Amino acid sequence: MADPISLPRLALALIPVLVLLLWLYGTGHRIVTSLQGLARMLIQLSLVGYVLVFLFESKQAWTSLATLSVMMLAASAIAIRTSTDRPWSLYFQVLASIVLGGGITLAVITAGVLNVDPWYNPRILIPLAGMTFSNCMNALSLAIERLGSETNTPSTSSTTSTTSNVATSAAHAADPNQAVRVALIPITNSLYAVGVVSIPGMMTGQVLAGVSPLIAARYQIMIMCLIFASAGLSLMIFLQLQRRGRTKTIQEP
Repeated sequence: MADPISLPRLALALIPVLVLLLWLYGTGHRIVTSLQGLARMLIQLSLVGYVLVFLFESKQAWTSLATLSVMMLAASAIAIRTSTDRPWSLYFQVLASIVLGGGITLAVITAGVLNVDPWYNPRILIPLAGMTFSNCMNALSLAIERLGSETNTPSTSSTTSTTSNVATSAAHAADPNQAVRVALIPITNSLYAVGVVSIPGMMTGQVLAGVSPLIAARYQIMIMCLIFASAGLSLMIFLQLQRRGRTKTIQEP
């Protein structure tokens, strides 16, 4: 098993990060968002260990359910960050997509594949939920960005009526199939690369812990199916909700 990483050695990981930030800043790119993300990452990961100790020692189902709820709410808020307009309707569409697409897939894996007992075992449920919801979040965020980039087409006339503007916006909306393709690029690339270009983190961790590579590969196959299906189902549910909402808006007088 690999030795624990000391804090001085961990600090060395920040050197290439600082080089990248200086390069971005020197070439005129804004680094505020990157700095905020790095700061949140450091704070959140520094505190998550204490939180997980409490959660893993809990024997109550409500703690796992409450944790999953917070994770889904946060993932939905982060997913719509790529949208210039952030109405509550968009947030609830994303939330419903993550709950249904991610939740159903997670239930199949934990109950069917792993046969978790009890079903709310936080040591298994929470880490898997994190992988599931984060991949749903990333796919939905890419889809929202793609749909918004072509939907926000300026009107050609300032005298155009509100109804006409809505219809024109819908007509110029991005092709949903294109949005799906773009949103699934990261996970599809992972499917192509796994075992050839990369050995994923979970499999690497199990091998380092002494688990047979053959057994570790089975778990990794399960994980890849989990993240691909959950991201894809969430994406398809979101696009269906978007179509229904757009149709309703156009039909309103």
